[in-house]
Amino acid sequence: MNAPWKAGLPANRDPFAAYICDENALDALRPVVIEMGWQPEKCNKGGLRNAVQSLSVSASPNILMVDLSESGDPLNDINSLAEVCEPGTIVIAMGQVNDVRLYRDLLASGIHDYLLKPLSAGQLRDALNGAQAVFNAPKASDPDAGKRHISTAVVGTRGGVGASMLATSLAWTFSADQKLPTALLDLDVHFGTGALALDLEPGRGLTDAIDNPSRIDGLFIERAMIRANDNLAILSAEAPISAPLMTDGSAFVQLEEEFRHAFEMTVIDLPRNMLINFPHLLSDVNVVALMTDMTLASARDTIRILSWLKTNASHAHPLIVANKVQSGVTEISKSDFEASIERKIDFHIPYDLKAATNAAKLGQTFLDANRSSKAAGVIRQVADRIIGASDEDAEVGEPEKKSLLSSFDLKSLLAKKDRKPAAEKIAG
Repeated sequence: MNAPWKAGLPANRDPFAAYICDENALDALRPVVIEMGWQPEKCNKGGLRNAVQSLSVSASPNILMVDLSESGDPLNDINSLAEVCEPGTIVIAMGQVNDVRLYRDLLASGIHDYLLKPLSAGQLRDALNGAQAVFNAPKASDPDAGKRHISTAVVGTRGGVGASMLATSLAWTFSADQKLPTALLDLDVHFGTGALALDLEPGRGLTDAIDNPSRIDGLFIERAMIRANDNLAILSAEAPISAPLMTDGSAFVQLEEEFRHAFEMTVIDLPRNMLINFPHLLSDVNVVALMTDMTLASARDTIRILSWLKTNASHAHPLIVANKVQSGVTEISKSDFEASIERKIDFHIPYDLKAATNAAKLGQTFLDANRSSKAAGVIRQVADRIIGASDEDAEVGEPEKKSLLSSFDLKSLLAKKDRKPAAEKIAG
């Protein structure tokens, strides 16, 4: 038979319930249920018949555990359970009969797993984690199962160029203006300002993830992230500056994986030192927005980071975004900057100190606080380009052909400034 819990989508209901015949099994199950973050009160005394009676008058949970120990005809009773279970329920059965044929028949009927008593904590933990993974996976009948997910990393060429401003503004416009479920991941564990820009407390979600990467799953994401609006959630930290970052980076990769399942857009505020320590962070990133200003140091590091991206993340589209642009006041002219990096600057955000101050005073993202400003208009253009990134493979981040200015490089720029010793140092 095709059990109805194998068809359709789960409704909004309890995450877990169990109907167990004996106290020993209940004693083994309750600590694991608490560890999973569920209510131990949902572990009920009584087997499969009790489950059928209860679920005939109440909503079935997302994950259901039933005891077949007192069932004289397990397969027939499972059919009765299927009739009262709502679509989407994942069922784990347990019993005392060690029979391969029964096990196969139960799986064929739609049961997710069959556990042999007596139960161990490890056995229960593995079964429940497996059921949760199946439940959180995109369903074949889910119209959003094949939806596109776009991950954007925002990297500053140096401190103070406005990378966090761009990251928070992009996340805000994706969620508030485009109505796309969006995750903002602020990876500056000690000094990040993502939550601050949204007038939120950072919480402990990111530090908990780093300390316990094996716990990262859909439920962890739901609990650890701080909600900024209906479509935006942020994961950040404010770790003590006396506590160094101790991780191999596996937690970050796992977080990105969970974000792909739970959101349509991910924005990562990525400190540039993370590129060195955790290059695998960009393995699934679609767009890298490289934030720069029109200075010599930023020109140098734009070249270096673009070269690094070409070697380590060639699949990602680089976007060059110049910030705090003031006509006639820049350290390096636009033409000389573009000649040195051998490509065009994609976007120029004008310098607007008043708008930045306004955003800080209001506790809002730059874009949200200054919607009618020219700078906000450019940020929206960046967002539109990112959303269309997968449709512009031939355009986004494609290096420009060398122009008549291609003979310029950092060395010549510095020579024009009569700074030959510094030029020799950079060229070396």
